[in-house]
Amino acid sequence: MGILDGKVAIVTGAARGIGRGHARLLASEGAHVVVNDLDREAADEVVTEIRAGGGEAVANTGNVATWDGGDAVVHEATERFGRLDILVNNAGILRDAMSFNISEDQWDAVLDVHLKGHMSTCHAAAKHWRERSKAGEEVRGRIINTASESGLFGQAGQVNYSTAKAGIIAMTIVLARELKKYGVTANVVCPRALTQMTESMPGAADYMQGPEWSPDKIAPTVCFLASDAADDVSGQVFVVWGTKIHLMQGWSKVHTLDRGNGRWTPEELVARKDELFAGRRSKVPPMGFGE
Repeated sequence: MGILDGKVAIVTGAARGIGRGHARLLASEGAHVVVNDLDREAADEVVTEIRAGGGEAVANTGNVATWDGGDAVVHEATERFGRLDILVNNAGILRDAMSFNISEDQWDAVLDVHLKGHMSTCHAAAKHWRERSKAGEEVRGRIINTASESGLFGQAGQVNYSTAKAGIIAMTIVLARELKKYGVTANVVCPRALTQMTESMPGAADYMQGPEWSPDKIAPTVCFLASDAADDVSGQVFVVWGTKIHLMQGWSKVHTLDRGNGRWTPEELVARKDELFAGRRSKVPPMGFGE
């Protein structure tokens, strides 16, 4: 008996790396899994591994960077297994470039796969869960989206990727608010792991050495968030790597200047700049949180 017995899950980008780890652990915990990836051969290999371990899975090659592709993968789950309970969005690519030399194609490709690729499946899944809820069925839907510390802190050289991942975080919080009344939670995992995608980043293969960087280290957090035990966890963001799970919190008020009445003048703001930033840096924020 696993904590996900009888549930139906989708994992996008599930043929390799982090997504493969998600699909395998979800299946080992009892979920029926739709293994979504554009690489049919690699997706079939994951399905074979899951079935060899006694699990149930099916491959799907829908392109989630399109609305139709998102619909298709959710339809696969409902047609094959009768419903959908868990959506894990993991598909992603890198097209790193600086803001002054990025091409339109590089921008569009990353936004399409990451941001639109998350929303296409969330849109289809949300419709499915809303319809079930309105029909009187108890729904315990789960959305686990994949973002990045690049989206939290803004990584130079990744203006497209950082933008997409920041959008995914904001989108997930909106989904958590909108879908709460239908019994659906939505959370974000920001993983650190050595994968086919991250090893292309300069220096990554050098410092991401050792078992703590295994992509399989991320899946237990995803399985927890997908379980009934996480009914009360929604709109949250986690940075996960190795043995560590960091709970992150978003924007909060730091200082307030209140003129009292009238309108600020630019000269007044110049005079009170130090008061506004008292004890805080006014320059570019640091990248990351130091762990």
